[in-house]
Amino acid sequence: MQLGNRLTLLALLGAVASAGHVQAQATAEAASPAPARVPIWPATPPDAQPAPGPPLEWTNIVQPTLAVYSPKGRNTGVAVVVLPGGGFEGLALKGEGTDACDWLTSNGITCVLLRYRVPSLPYDWHCKCRPDNHVTPRPALEDVQRTMGLIRLQAARWHVDPHKIGVLGFSAGGYLVAEISTRYEHRLYSPLDGADEVSCRPDFAVAVYPGHLWMGGRTYKLNPNVPVTHNTPPTFLVQAENDNVDGVSQSIAYYIALKDAGVPVEMHLYAQGGHAFGLQRTRLPITNWPQLVHAWLGTIGMIGK
Repeated sequence: MQLGNRLTLLALLGAVASAGHVQAQATAEAASPAPARVPIWPATPPDAQPAPGPPLEWTNIVQPTLAVYSPKGRNTGVAVVVLPGGGFEGLALKGEGTDACDWLTSNGITCVLLRYRVPSLPYDWHCKCRPDNHVTPRPALEDVQRTMGLIRLQAARWHVDPHKIGVLGFSAGGYLVAEISTRYEHRLYSPLDGADEVSCRPDFAVAVYPGHLWMGGRTYKLNPNVPVTHNTPPTFLVQAENDNVDGVSQSIAYYIALKDAGVPVEMHLYAQGGHAFGLQRTRLPITNWPQLVHAWLGTIGMIGK
């Protein structure tokens, strides 16, 4: 890597979000002390689009950032990039963001909370296409690719094993989990520095009530924008059968494709839970899904059983 690019990357990773540019933290991040937000792009992001309204904590995000939450006590060396949901119109930063980080760090896992760009261009989920022929939420996927590269390149900085970096996403973020799991070989943007020279393939993936994966109809045909192969990382899926937003067929379609490709996959379907249950504790059995993920991480060799 050229010296100029290396200095650019170091400056990027050392940047701290200025208090003058970040208003008082929203209650969405009150559960844990909020670490500094680091811009993931050294300048204007690729495929930059103007915000349709004033930038807010949870929407109209045009400058994506990551925040690294370190483990509390024991460090397993595992890291998880967390992708909140919100239909690509906003981000559920508490129930599907900082709450997830609190759970992960309490189990010795580094959490990287990504505020990816939303909203993106208008998207027709029926035909799975965009007016500009971008067949995915391109800016959001670019942000995930970039973040995976940044964390892997700087793994030592955050005391992370570069071979134990996974993704966890909810709803629309679950769709991004499937995308980064299947579209990691080629960056959607021109490489900038060393972060774009390392692999952005997750070592494991967790999709919680994912959306936009099933093409509809009587068969469980998978969205072609998620090209599953035998190299797709081990995956964990969880969804409720009474999910009236995305529907349990989303997970089923992805599960079938993964199974047919020989990818290790574990799926849990529950009768009740609805959509957007996140990590909120309830009396329903589905509320125990985090414990199942933790056990699964042991079965795939990410943490000790």
